[in-house]
Amino acid sequence: MTTRNHKTKMLAVEAVASDRDLMKALMKEALQEVLEGEMTEFLGAAPGERTESRNGDRAGDDGRSLITRIGTLIERNVSR
Repeated sequence: MTTRNHKTKMLAVEAVASDRDLMKALMKEALQEVLEGEMTEFLGAAPGERTESRNGDRAGDDGRSLITRIGTLIERNVSR
């Protein structure tokens, strides 16, 4: 990688990293996807899916929050 390309990429990363709202939105979306995937794997069924091997329910629509270095990430309506 040339020094110029590396510098350009670093400037792009710094620009994205400096936008707190964008970083919070991206982090929130990524974490929600991971958590949804883990819940689907744990339950043995996707949201709304009914199977005989299902291990439980997706209970609760309570808001959840996570405090991070980029701020508090809040998920109000957790979809089933």
